[in-house]
Amino acid sequence: MDATCKPIASYGVEPGLRFALLLDGKGGCRQLDMAQARAWRPGDGVLWLHLERDHPAAAEWVESRGGFDPLVAEALLEEESRPRVEPVEDGLLIILRGVCATAPEEIEEKPADIDLVPLHLWVDGDRVVTLRDKGHYVTALRDINKALLIGKGPNHTGDLLAMIGDKLVRDLEPVLDAMDEEVDELDDMIFQGEAGEVRERLKLLRRRAVQLRRYLAPQRDALNRIEHDDAPWLNQRDKLRLREVIDKLLRFIEYLDAIRDRTSILHDDLSTVIGERIARNSNRLAALTVLLLPPSVVGGLFGMNVGGIPGVNDTSAFLMIVVLVTIASVGSLLLLKRINWL
Repeated sequence: MDATCKPIASYGVEPGLRFALLLDGKGGCRQLDMAQARAWRPGDGVLWLHLERDHPAAAEWVESRGGFDPLVAEALLEEESRPRVEPVEDGLLIILRGVCATAPEEIEEKPADIDLVPLHLWVDGDRVVTLRDKGHYVTALRDINKALLIGKGPNHTGDLLAMIGDKLVRDLEPVLDAMDEEVDELDDMIFQGEAGEVRERLKLLRRRAVQLRRYLAPQRDALNRIEHDDAPWLNQRDKLRLREVIDKLLRFIEYLDAIRDRTSILHDDLSTVIGERIARNSNRLAALTVLLLPPSVVGGLFGMNVGGIPGVNDTSAFLMIVVLVTIASVGSLLLLKRINWL
């Protein structure tokens, strides 16, 4: 069998099927259509079947033609689920989470929020079945597909599972780097007087950090359980690779915790800056009130419509009042500066 293979069907052209590949054990594959995948038998080689979980045709195959235990079939088609691993006879039911990207053929605006979408897997010694929703796009699986098509992919099911875990974790790194850069940017913006924008972005950033942390911790536990499973199709090289993936994921979780702590510090800094700004503006308003107090008092006294107001018939009285008010205002200003109010 050739190391490379040419597709016999377009990607995702059949209802519910993203692709079906028959591994040749040398890093290459042969692509199958759905009819050939249904005719597959364990002796034919390792089958990798990638389906759309929310498509009726895929659901019908899982429930009726996949040969799964009813509980396994139900779990594979479950809509919402956290990362976990369940051994069933000689296979593993695995649910992981991966970063949802925008498919290159889809012309749409990339979402601002981070979405970790579920990837349901069934893995045994003869086949790997993966399911994800039709509207989701996980680059890890397409990258492995491309590697198989050029003869540089996994050789067996354990190798394929380890590579899926590795690439799912790999896709997290640019997300965390972007979040770290955003924290640095927000740190600079806080002291540049852009509190309104910082507050909104900081809220979204903290929400993303909490969302990622919510799924990455159980994903680490799931991968750790796979690494310690005694399945015969998981060799030592596969377990070693999974251990490296777990260590990388642990570093990412610590990195995420650091980002979350930094956002908390930024929130405190933002509150301090806003508080100082409010206090400074209050001081300015109070100082302005003090400076305007002398002319307000004098204006109020001389503006009363009663008899006996001095200087009514004196032409120089107004000038004298202006001078006195000016002296009083200047004196108030000097007093405020002396007590460090301004």
